[in-house]
Amino acid sequence: MLLGTSPGTAAAQGAAHTAQGAAHTTGPGSYRYWAFWEGEQSGGAWSYATKGPSVLRPEDGAVLGFRFALSEDSKDASKPRGDASFDAACARTEAQKDRKRIAISIDFGTAADASGGDTPPKARTACAQVAEDASAAEALADVAKPLRYNSDALLCAIDGYPDRGCGEQVSGSGKSGSDKGDGPSKDAPSGEDGADQGDGGLGPVTGIAAAVAAFAVLAFAAVRQTRRRR
Repeated sequence: MLLGTSPGTAAAQGAAHTAQGAAHTTGPGSYRYWAFWEGEQSGGAWSYATKGPSVLRPEDGAVLGFRFALSEDSKDASKPRGDASFDAACARTEAQKDRKRIAISIDFGTAADASGGDTPPKARTACAQVAEDASAAEALADVAKPLRYNSDALLCAIDGYPDRGCGEQVSGSGKSGSDKGDGPSKDAPSGEDGADQGDGGLGPVTGIAAAVAAFAVLAFAAVRQTRRRR
């Protein structure tokens, strides 16, 4: 505890220091990570998911996308390439009672997105068939093992790619090779931080904001408890 402060004040100051540390951690640069997207059933359009894979429970006929790339945040995250559609992915998978079918697009990114000279596997689509209450993470696991997560539940690898690292920060700023092939990007790299995913798979900024909010709640609770004792 800080000298000369009540438990509530100390907690509040701790939350403030945590917020400052988080802001420092997200300084200039980008993150290398798996971004999570939701698509239209007919294909074509992608929207950055507002829930993580372990939280989102898609309905039968949903289209999900995962793209490995370098991004600063969700605003400049690279979308899965190609026009994935439910019919294209699941046409050969027969519907079953009490099961749902989910089309999944997996884009391993470009050479500019890769770390340490890695060669990204070829992008692919698959049709997951899972229980009606299954999460997006369970649907992904149905078609893309092995998956790798870190201790904060951040998705680090799909189909074993990459075989190391997890949401590491990359110095510099700008965007990756994006959707235009494997050549060098015009600006530079961008992605999702390991400190991020208690939320089940959103971006680094979201995770940091959640952590700061959690500390703020603890601080508020401590202040209320101290006042009650008085």
